[in-house]
Amino acid sequence: MTILSLFNNDKKQEEASLLDRLKQSVSKTRSQFVAKVEDLVSGEKQIDPDLLTKLENALLAADIGPRTTHQILEAVRQKLDRHALSSTADLKAELRNQLLHVLRTLPSSNGASSAVGQNSRPHVIFVVGVNGTGKTTTIGKLAHRLRRDGRSVVLAAGDTFRAAAIEQLAVWASRTGAEIIKTKSGGDPAAVVYDALTSARARNADVVIVDTAGRLHTKSNLMAELDKMKRTAAKVVPGAPHDVLLVMDATTGQNGLSQAREFTATAAVTGIVLTKLDGTAKGGIVVAITRELGLPVRFVGTGESIEDLVPFDAETFVTSLFD
Repeated sequence: MTILSLFNNDKKQEEASLLDRLKQSVSKTRSQFVAKVEDLVSGEKQIDPDLLTKLENALLAADIGPRTTHQILEAVRQKLDRHALSSTADLKAELRNQLLHVLRTLPSSNGASSAVGQNSRPHVIFVVGVNGTGKTTTIGKLAHRLRRDGRSVVLAAGDTFRAAAIEQLAVWASRTGAEIIKTKSGGDPAAVVYDALTSARARNADVVIVDTAGRLHTKSNLMAELDKMKRTAAKVVPGAPHDVLLVMDATTGQNGLSQAREFTATAAVTGIVLTKLDGTAKGGIVVAITRELGLPVRFVGTGESIEDLVPFDAETFVTSLFD
């Protein structure tokens, strides 16, 4: 079972809704990036080195990242050398194809979700990330989607380092009708995980979503705590956690990648949730994340309301940028 298979949505309706929401959320990026590309190729009859330099600047300005920008431009140059690009329309089509290629080309899944059988229950999701990225809010929105689709959900308040995080998660549990397992501030997060999974199994719940600390006194303490929580989960539910979602703030751009690498190196992250995509003109960070971290973007935050968390689709995202 994969995380996206947990949701029971009408495919055509979801695709239409996703395109509309992504178009709205990437409107700032589209107006910056695609507008620059349009300006560059407008009236141009020939693709020359000067045009490619300007194109490179436009790609970097959209936060697509230096490695991905180099990859895209190298593919363009190779086609130019083979005389496979004869017009600026061809160039735009090639840009679109290259962005799709990067978003679709990922190493084989390193997450447990792909190996979990259909009968694994509950499906255990750990949500990780630094404070301020919208981690707890993302959990609430995920719980809302799952509850809307008829799933029973248990929330585990594993961020015991911040009392506010426990209180915030309790509010989301109340809003979504999910059960919450919590302890006092400063309590043992692994004990919360144990209690939540034990309760979920007793109630035959579908999904457990575990909130985790965004920081502790030291980075090593944070990662050691995460590891302990994961070992505890596996003892109660074989194969758990089945997904580890890393929440990233799109507005932090390339700076967020360095933080993300710390989690991906030790937490066995299986996918990304990108929040606040609607608040940046550098939505190309979606491409940079996929390329640099080698991980799929699973969901994107498209606004402030409880409904504004949608599954990510590469083709829909690129279409929303260009159309």
